[in-house]
Amino acid sequence: KRAGCPLSAHRVCRFESLVAKIRSSPASAVDSGAGAAHDMAGMASISRVISDLQSTADRTDLDIGFKLPAEGQAEEFNPQSLLARFHGKMDSLLRYRETWRGYCWPVKSINDFKLAPFHLLATEGQVFADQDHEWHMNTIKEICLHDEDILLATRFRVVETMDETSIKSGCSWWEDMTNTGKEGMVVKPFTFIADGKTGLIQPAIKVRGKEYLRIIYGPEYDAPENLSRLRSRAVAGKRSLALREFALGIESLERFIRKEPLRKVHECVFGVLALESEPIDPRL
Repeated sequence: KRAGCPLSAHRVCRFESLVAKIRSSPASAVDSGAGAAHDMAGMASISRVISDLQSTADRTDLDIGFKLPAEGQAEEFNPQSLLARFHGKMDSLLRYRETWRGYCWPVKSINDFKLAPFHLLATEGQVFADQDHEWHMNTIKEICLHDEDILLATRFRVVETMDETSIKSGCSWWEDMTNTGKEGMVVKPFTFIADGKTGLIQPAIKVRGKEYLRIIYGPEYDAPENLSRLRSRAVAGKRSLALREFALGIESLERFIRKEPLRKVHECVFGVLALESEPIDPRL
């Protein structure tokens, strides 16, 4: 939470909630189909394993503690401990199902779409990178009031990073959201473009909730053996890509509002696409 705010040189950051995204009928269908296939297959197989383990654990004619080979080594076999392990797997799958289902709903008309903007990128002859994020959110909120059927104003709050009370309030806000199934928040410097001691500060960091991360990393990502691998991720390359893509995005907007040839704008766009193809740690 606090570590997610990379602002040693800036006193204020903004927490922006990830409550809503653009959703469409095809996207919802893909998400629900993939999610359903994943958890149904997992639950079907694990249910069978649990049933077999329960039958084994209920037997009285077994010498509990006999050895079984595992990954080239012998280990003690205890049906009860193995049963508890697979019950844990089933619980993770149920949590995974509950999470992805919260992000799917039927779409029958344009009124079922929701769009939650968070940046006012540009208008005729002007890019708004010189405005702080609070200005962006408040301006967009006014725009959203004109069509609340499809536009959704994103909740946000400003946090004073040198004030412990303000920090705790921001963290509690995040916990309250994620405990009710919301995705999480985006932490950003207060200013749209911010410099730190070592140069440009990463423009945004997503801080997702525990349950939503099951969609990203898998139902059992929070098992100790999996968390240890996730904590060793190499994030420097990803941060570098984020900064370069951010700079190219601003440059493309500047060229566009100056009415430069589209090929000049597309240079920046293709630059971003090229960066997206750069190899990074697959766990990111």
